[in-house]
Amino acid sequence: MTSEQVAAPVYQGQFGTFSITAADRQEVKVYRGGLAIAALCLAIGSALVGWQGSQPWVLQTLTVLYAGFWLALGVSLMKIHIYLKPLHQLLKLFWLMGGVASLALAIIYPTPLLLTLYQQPLTLLGAGFTFAALTGIFFKEAFCFGRLETQLLTPIVPTLLLGHLLGWLPPLWEGWLLAAWASLFLIFAGRKAVQAIPDDIGDKSVFAYLQQQAAQ
Repeated sequence: MTSEQVAAPVYQGQFGTFSITAADRQEVKVYRGGLAIAALCLAIGSALVGWQGSQPWVLQTLTVLYAGFWLALGVSLMKIHIYLKPLHQLLKLFWLMGGVASLALAIIYPTPLLLTLYQQPLTLLGAGFTFAALTGIFFKEAFCFGRLETQLLTPIVPTLLLGHLLGWLPPLWEGWLLAAWASLFLIFAGRKAVQAIPDDIGDKSVFAYLQQQAAQ
């Protein structure tokens, strides 16, 4: 047993005792940092769209912000603690599929990526997997902690994307939903920053038990 494990508090889990190490805490910090960066990228992008969305420099900046959003989301997905490994792997797959599709769209279409997604709604069938992964995080957080912002974000994101894809949302409503998404995401990231770290680690005895069952 290492000195770190000796010093760490011991918790009683569902399937035995466990301790939270410095490495566990670092993973949570990275997870939350990724969420904060993704939230900032979305908020800045949304503000630019509302301010001067049609300007060429804004459209190019949105592509850079989307790339930062995607990368930060991926970092969070690598560090998030989810008991069900298949669900965790699915969210990471969605993130990867969304990134590959976005890169392909950026290469195929001459217009900036976010303008392509707006003008060609069917392209969301590919790039939209990125946002499906994000919605998975919101759903997990809503289920585990019951916070109002994640309970609202879980339906807002698919409603906005599907509404634009199917063409049944007026532009004004899309703008309001985007603003709500950006605002609530910032609130979510801010509240995560001050949440007790063990909350995001969860019951490590459950992870150990599930890993043992999978190995049998």
